[in-house]
Amino acid sequence: MVRLEEVEDETFVEKPSSAGDEVLLADDDADYTDTDSEISDSESLSDPTPDESLADRLTALRDIIPPQTRAKLTSTLSTTYNGAAKTVTFGGKSLWVICTSVLLLGLPYALAFQDEQMVQEEERQRQLMSEGASGLMSAGQEGGQQGQAKAAL
Repeated sequence: MVRLEEVEDETFVEKPSSAGDEVLLADDDADYTDTDSEISDSESLSDPTPDESLADRLTALRDIIPPQTRAKLTSTLSTTYNGAAKTVTFGGKSLWVICTSVLLLGLPYALAFQDEQMVQEEERQRQLMSEGASGLMSAGQEGGQQGQAKAAL
């Protein structure tokens, strides 16, 4: 980084002390007209960051690239951007169609399937209960006959 430093001229810094040099004592702004510039401005030295943005700097660099190369680069970037935009748009619309289809068709099917599973589970439990009850009844009848046979012995 380049640092600029203002060097004061000794003739303007040191004022004459004798009374005979009263002409030189008069400080006239016209004497300093050639030293006024943006470089010696104290405000520009105190602000280390320029007011231009990165986009401004890149725009200023465009003259470095030849016009043919710049046209090809612009065309390539434009084609890439348009392709990506179309892909994202199509992907978003496809995702919307898939999600709404799943919600409208898949959700009712899943609920109906769950209800059917619950009905089948209830039927299986009823069948097990009826088999268990008939098994107890038949075991009780066999146990009653064995009990009578034991009594006969």
